[in-house]
Amino acid sequence: MTTPTDDLRSLSEQAAPAGTVGAYLAAELGDDGWKDCALDLISGGKSNLTFLVTSAAGEAVLRRPPLSNRLPTAHDMGREHRVMTALWETPVPVPRTLALCTDEDVLGAPFYVMDRVVGHIVRDALPDNYATTEAERLSISHGLIDVLADLHGVDPAAVGLSDYGRPNGYLERQIARWTKQWAATRVPDDPAGDDLDRLATRLADQMPSSPTGPVVHGDYRMDNVLLDPDTPGKVAAVLDWELSTLGDPLADIGLFFIYWQDASDATSELSAGILPSVTTLPGFPTRRALLERYAARTGCDVSALPWYVGFACFKLAVIVAGVAARGRAGAMIGDGFVEMAARIAPLVHFGHKAVDGDL
Repeated sequence: MTTPTDDLRSLSEQAAPAGTVGAYLAAELGDDGWKDCALDLISGGKSNLTFLVTSAAGEAVLRRPPLSNRLPTAHDMGREHRVMTALWETPVPVPRTLALCTDEDVLGAPFYVMDRVVGHIVRDALPDNYATTEAERLSISHGLIDVLADLHGVDPAAVGLSDYGRPNGYLERQIARWTKQWAATRVPDDPAGDDLDRLATRLADQMPSSPTGPVVHGDYRMDNVLLDPDTPGKVAAVLDWELSTLGDPLADIGLFFIYWQDASDATSELSAGILPSVTTLPGFPTRRALLERYAARTGCDVSALPWYVGFACFKLAVIVAGVAARGRAGAMIGDGFVEMAARIAPLVHFGHKAVDGDL
């Protein structure tokens, strides 16, 4: 009789066999110390699969797409590798990239390897004895929003990313892309399906004029960064760049707002639509305070933000639907993916409220 642990071990071995990875790294990095390595799945990822590689040569992190059910344009390992490589010498903290493998004969899909950066990934609780004061929590908040502002201040041409995306028409393409993703993963009897379709239509009809040009992360939130373990307020590395491109910086802010819950959100439909957030603890500022800090740091006009919050709800609802679909297909390692479908309706409801201007 198999156990969940056995299933996890089997799926991990399919996704990234240690012998194959070790041989590849030894040849690519010129160090036989990588040959005898161990891989451990890093929990928390609900899209690409992330593994910690340990060996006599050191530690690294490997990223690859899910085992199956990949949608077109999703899970692009080359883009993640390229943007982090380009940002390495900018004020935006990223891991140093080590290798990119586009030969699908190695693992069955492209993958890349980067340095391991030590830090805390924070979701619904702070680590023990970390950021225990309100001042330290405020410092974390300022560090997160300042790094996002720094990202939007990078000149793409100066770091070799002038062709990383097409900023003109960014919002139109985003609506079209996520509408297509939704069509590819929709369950016919999904109770939120019609409301999600209607939200997509409203967003397309009310699209604002879009500032364009900078690199946007596409999924910037607290648990997609590593916080420095010794200095609360310092971001050690920004992770998960699979949705990055050149585009509209307010799209990043809108999504950041969805994940950044105020204390008053505890019983709202917003909290039902996403994972619990540590930002409801004393010391973490409100979304409005962080928005004002971002606007002051960048000079960006943020008056159209309600539309972007509605778009963020739409995008996140489609992502959740895709994760649930991959869970049903058995393509994800771990538990809880199918159950994520219950988050779609609250996100769609809040998205309609945001488009109505009710934030």
